[in-house]
Amino acid sequence: MNEDSVRSAPLTASPSAATTSGGSSWLLWTAVLALVYVLVVAVDVIGRGFSAASGGAEGAERIFAFAANPVLGVILGTLATALAQSSSMVSSVIVGLVAGGLPIGIAVPIIMGANMGTTVTNTIVSLGNLRDGPAFNRSFAAATVHDFFNLLAILIFLPIEVVFHPLEKMAGSLAEMIAGGGNASMASANVVRMVTRPAVNEIRSLFSVIPDPFGPLLMIAFGIALVFCSVLLLGRLLRKAMTGSSQRLFQAALGRGPILAIVVGALITILVQSSSTTTSLVVPLAGAGILTLLQVYPFTLGANVGTCITALLAATAVTGVYEVFALQIALVHLLFNLLAVVAIFAVPVLRDLPVKAATALANGAERTRWVVAAYVFGVFFVLPGVALLAQSMLGGTSPEVVEAEKNQQQLKAVEAEVQEKEMIVE
Repeated sequence: MNEDSVRSAPLTASPSAATTSGGSSWLLWTAVLALVYVLVVAVDVIGRGFSAASGGAEGAERIFAFAANPVLGVILGTLATALAQSSSMVSSVIVGLVAGGLPIGIAVPIIMGANMGTTVTNTIVSLGNLRDGPAFNRSFAAATVHDFFNLLAILIFLPIEVVFHPLEKMAGSLAEMIAGGGNASMASANVVRMVTRPAVNEIRSLFSVIPDPFGPLLMIAFGIALVFCSVLLLGRLLRKAMTGSSQRLFQAALGRGPILAIVVGALITILVQSSSTTTSLVVPLAGAGILTLLQVYPFTLGANVGTCITALLAATAVTGVYEVFALQIALVHLLFNLLAVVAIFAVPVLRDLPVKAATALANGAERTRWVVAAYVFGVFFVLPGVALLAQSMLGGTSPEVVEAEKNQQQLKAVEAEVQEKEMIVE
């Protein structure tokens, strides 16, 4: 064979090389899935730790007692959910209060605040890239765009709800129509929870021997450490794994316009039954540069809607006299998120505001890390805490909430049933 023949011969990979490449790919994706599992477990551990440290349902009840007006309702809903990091627990308390006589008009602002409070989990996940400036910028923006959308939705819909009560009226009418229609809950099909629950329970049992409040606080610290480690390693592996067909698959799902991304976000969240899980998982993808902020943004909005659909399905499993109350709370949350997506995305100026705000905040956080602490603690804990302290010292409790909390036996019965049916509203 002459030199020209050698030069023109096609170069093909040997079977052994292809096998090696395929084996490496499988190992890589196995490692990615293992780290995703660790991340999901870590997020759940953090939530359990926060819930135990904040006093659980009793802590939320004490906070909600000071919801004397709609603005305080939003602020205290944010605080209670950020502290408890358990949307099912917070929603069970709200359903219990409404069943005890709390007017739904007072409960609606609390639900809006709870919508804001659950997003702190994403921000904690983004801190895993804290040492890598550009990656942290991308992941922090991806985490906080959800916050700014929720804030904008509250600014738009809270005044409308206070004056005209559209959410209260629509949810009430729909709840009456749906009540008695049968159990459509998907709780028994929650595969993610079934897979992760044993590991979470083992970790909880390890820290349960440590007296309060140190046990829950150490559990939170352990969960955050797991998040940092998993996000750091996950970012490195995803950059290697997301090539060729894998990257094309992600682009096909999230890169073909916001409508498809919203639908994909909703469907995935309905399947895994937790928006915290879905949105937390896209933060490392954004940090690794695989997804852009404009792709993550509509996906998280879809997750917002998807978790409300899951909650509505779970509410159909609540029976007896509490059924209508559970359905009404779930419908208020669904309608709020659905109408917010439609209204904000229909107006280009409004649609771009969360992206611009998240980008500006992420740029500031990349330059000065103190911005991160100021944002997380200020927005979710310090400002709501100051509002709670001021109300407790100057204004006192809300008579309507206190009256609804009087029948503790009924309140606990409702909370137990709602949590048993896993009516998760995030």
